[in-house]
Amino acid sequence: MAYEGIILGMGNPLLDISAVVDDEFLQRYDIKPNNAILAEEKHLPMYEELAKNPNVEYIAGGATQNSIKVAQWLLQHPGATSYIGCIGKDKFGEEMKKNSKSAGINVHYYEVESTPTGTCAVCVVGGERSLVANLSAANCYKSDHLKRPENWALVEKAKYYYIAGFFLSVSPDSALLVAEHAAANKKYFSMNLSAPFICEFFKDALEKVFPYMDYVFGNETEARTFSKVQGWETEKVEEIALKIAAWPKASGTHKRIAVITQGPGPVVVAEDGKVKTFPVIVLPKEKLVDTNGAGDAFVGGFLSQLVQEKPIEDCVRAGCYASNVIIQRSGCTFPEKPDFK
Repeated sequence: MAYEGIILGMGNPLLDISAVVDDEFLQRYDIKPNNAILAEEKHLPMYEELAKNPNVEYIAGGATQNSIKVAQWLLQHPGATSYIGCIGKDKFGEEMKKNSKSAGINVHYYEVESTPTGTCAVCVVGGERSLVANLSAANCYKSDHLKRPENWALVEKAKYYYIAGFFLSVSPDSALLVAEHAAANKKYFSMNLSAPFICEFFKDALEKVFPYMDYVFGNETEARTFSKVQGWETEKVEEIALKIAAWPKASGTHKRIAVITQGPGPVVVAEDGKVKTFPVIVLPKEKLVDTNGAGDAFVGGFLSQLVQEKPIEDCVRAGCYASNVIIQRSGCTFPEKPDFK
């Protein structure tokens, strides 16, 4: 099977500024534990404070980019993945390019002069992460860039597409263009609910692209928020997954599969009106470093097997393997070679 360019990811490239902080830090900046939000004025001094932390780490991130990086790592075929997003022409942008290229990803960034590369504050308390994204340049992505022949060629070459819901706050028309292409060409389009605020405040954009989704990823908090916003009146993850899978589709080529993770709880998969659950790999508390990128890594692992046309069980197993590796390290990073069997 020809793997070159088989997966295309599109999203918000962010440089993670990651450090261990305490509860007082979260309270001071009005941050909830284990949540993901967009930065407001009150959060801006925090980036400077984190940068002064002696243990601060800079890691090329952003939800979609993390997933693509993990899929690339597991596939071990240089250039199997491509990625599109917007960065600034600055030091952080150069860092991002270097990092992604060394990971073997074919990146086609839209580079802007006027706005700095986006950053994401990763505040780690007791292994759990809270994310505050300052999108900056990531917010400047335009569908004109996607339509350029050299970039649209990546869309045409790919058979599988993955976009995190976060991107709907930036360029919903770009997401729709890719979704429509996938449906028209019998390819696979997948998205992530990404965060409660996407389900709540970008409801219309999400619903517009929902009919095109062949795979819907999310965690239990996002699933419950989505259910609430839809007026489904259920908190049961299995029921929500079934309803997501049953949402009408734009093309009848593929059925929709909903995949909901629950941290250390079992992974819930709904398809064809049935639910299956899969246990995750149990990790002793003392081995947990931080959960940043765990959900992204799960998707990356899942996609790495999906493109090889492996059964859903293998996709979930690879997802669980990848997230287990990631949570034992700082940020969305991994050893040089995977040992997934």
